[in-house]
Amino acid sequence: MARTKKITCDDCFFRRNMLCALALEEPCTTFRPDHPEGLRPPEQMRFVFRQERRTQATWAFPTAQEQAARHGIPA
Repeated sequence: MARTKKITCDDCFFRRNMLCALALEEPCTTFRPDHPEGLRPPEQMRFVFRQERRTQATWAFPTAQEQAARHGIPA
C-alpha cells in the first residue's frame, strides 16, 4: 500500500509565494499545489452523455376530442 503525503499549507502555491492571508492550522478550500511550472487550474469534472433509453414519452397532451369530452362540451 502506498502512503500519501499529508497536505499542509506549506505545500500551497499561495503560501509559498506569500499570497496567502490566512493563518489556519490546515489547508483551506483554495489550496493549490505548488508546481515548478507555476499555478495550474484545478482539474474539471468530465461531462458524459448518457444514452437515451426511452423511445416513447411517458405522457402526452390529450387530443381536442378528449379535452372536449372532459369538459362536457358536445362535439
